[in-house]
Amino acid sequence: MAESTVLQFSPFQSHVEEGFWKRLSSLKLNTLGLDETPVKITGFYGPCSHAQVSSHLYLLDESLPANLAEESSSSEMVLGNRNRCPIPGTLYNTNTLESFRGLDKQSLIRKEAKKIWEEICSGRVEAACAVLSRFLVISYADLKKWTFHYWFAFPALVLNPSALVSKLQPASEWFNLEEGKSLSEACNEWRKSSLTAAVPFFLVIITADSHVTLRPLKDWETCQRDGHKLLFGFYDPCHLPSNPGWPLRNFLAFICSRCKIEKIQFLCYRERHGLADLTHSLVGEALVSISQEWKNPQFIPEAVGWERNGSKLAPRRIDLATSMDPIRLAMSAADLNLKLMRWRALPSLNLDKLSATKCLLLGAGTLGCQVARMLMAWGIKKITLVDNGRVSMSNPLRQSLYTLEDCLNGGDWKADAAVRSLKSIFPGVEAEGFTFAIPMPGHPVQAKETAGVLEDCRRLQNLISSHDVIFLLTDTRESRWLPTLLCTNANKLAITAALGFDSYVVMRHGAGVSADDKDASFSVCSSGIEGHESRRLGCYFCNDVVAPNDSTSNRTLDQQCTVTRPGLAPIASALAVELMIGILHHPEGMNAPGEMASSISESSSQPLGILPHQIRGSLSQFSQMVLVGSSFNRCTACSNLVVSEYRRRELEFVIQALNHPNYLEDLTGLTELMDKARSFNLDWEEDDETDIETVL
Repeated sequence: MAESTVLQFSPFQSHVEEGFWKRLSSLKLNTLGLDETPVKITGFYGPCSHAQVSSHLYLLDESLPANLAEESSSSEMVLGNRNRCPIPGTLYNTNTLESFRGLDKQSLIRKEAKKIWEEICSGRVEAACAVLSRFLVISYADLKKWTFHYWFAFPALVLNPSALVSKLQPASEWFNLEEGKSLSEACNEWRKSSLTAAVPFFLVIITADSHVTLRPLKDWETCQRDGHKLLFGFYDPCHLPSNPGWPLRNFLAFICSRCKIEKIQFLCYRERHGLADLTHSLVGEALVSISQEWKNPQFIPEAVGWERNGSKLAPRRIDLATSMDPIRLAMSAADLNLKLMRWRALPSLNLDKLSATKCLLLGAGTLGCQVARMLMAWGIKKITLVDNGRVSMSNPLRQSLYTLEDCLNGGDWKADAAVRSLKSIFPGVEAEGFTFAIPMPGHPVQAKETAGVLEDCRRLQNLISSHDVIFLLTDTRESRWLPTLLCTNANKLAITAALGFDSYVVMRHGAGVSADDKDASFSVCSSGIEGHESRRLGCYFCNDVVAPNDSTSNRTLDQQCTVTRPGLAPIASALAVELMIGILHHPEGMNAPGEMASSISESSSQPLGILPHQIRGSLSQFSQMVLVGSSFNRCTACSNLVVSEYRRRELEFVIQALNHPNYLEDLTGLTELMDKARSFNLDWEEDDETDIETVL
């Protein structure tokens, strides 16, 4: 009889595909957040198919559950095939590197070993034998650097005393020719069947006439009673000629404790080119003694199985930043801060809505550059800019999207240069630029220019119609008139930001005028202001009693430039974008009422806070006011009178307003109103001294 030696097992080897880490990153950001609850995962392996290379246990993108809610309510694993036998696993993903390093690894592997032992004792292994190879992974995902720390454990129950092996040789030498041929045929049939191809543990039955059949583990009692030669087979991932693979360890524990067999003949099944390879496969005879403590129902065997990193017992680290496409990496990183906001501060943040929102920026100067940057920071990817100017030498210091190169050779068009800059900052942005002038009241149109101006009007009209939010960021009052009218007509969200030397105003325009709206005559609304409509918020022009007119002619140098304190534009731009974000997340959207600072308590259901109508600030006082103003029924831009006339006459009306700004005052009744105001005389009633004293 051959001398028995301690049976040595070749450890399992892991391999994690890049897709798994990307899926884990998405799951962490979008679903798990700070939740460290263990996640059920699925690993895949198959029998060794190469004489020089062992098979690995793989984690793929589908190893993670598609839906955690479904995962928690279902115990079924991912379906496998002949090349991918599914094995259940558990992922422990931590929030910090310190937590990862501080995990009680011995406790974790004992916990998984307990599951294996309970499944052996309960008989579940016989119905779902893959649980014998149950594994666990601990990990930490650094999503800022795209590095991942991880460590596999393949829990193996420790046999005490150790299993001995008396024989271990190639299967081709163990079986006679008839048995070998029949075994190969049986294994090939087992591997071809969709019912058994992914079943990694099985029984090998050899009859007296050398006929071989393979049976599932649940038939072990029947096979024992039949008296035929019985071997216990498993898919062996190991390629070594003198060692079986790691799955045999728990298989032996099952056989000796459940089947009460101490002399065990086993088959390490291996393949070549997808078919049984008995020259490569091994057959051995193991001697296993069952200790008395194993018979104690409360006993849980010790476990080993943490994977080595080279020669050291240590975790591994992978850096995907160097292998990922830079553009794809930038796009993933761009949403990182926003997704982290949803973990604690803002769970209701709707990133899909933000990503789909189309923003039109009228003006690509100091305000336009800042607003574009802020929009990208909030995850807005669809940005269109309109401007008719070129980049000058004075621009780059204050207009953050431009550089010296944009100023050379007469200067590039601002809209084009801004788009290039946005794409260089974030390649995932869908930016587009248009160069044309916005027609303005008080700037008469010459006959030869009419066709071009009408074309500009149509382009602006089409752009406003195709976008969701329009930012009015131009540097003159009259250039905001036509966009305001078009936004009101199309019921588009319009946000204005305007700068003085040390003051600013940021406001959202009220909702558009419907065809059924009727102008309130001069009536006193709830605000107590005559001529203002309480049902709609006002626009940029609602506080004016004169029509917009030419403000650009005969200007000195300081009037030709936007002379403001440098810190003003970033403040106003940030407020304009934050105002838009609040509107998009409000249940009433652009119809939301204007709110004052004291109108919402700390228990407000709006996570972003109040939604003001106007914000007016002063740097000289370092102060800010929140105001609410109703729409004016004689407004030259958003009143029903003006919108109705535009709808009736369209661009003919626009040309008349451009050429004759007083026309807007006549149309809305402002001329009549001002005439009445000028002719109104106040009669002061003088009280006598007695009355004064009485009042005092």
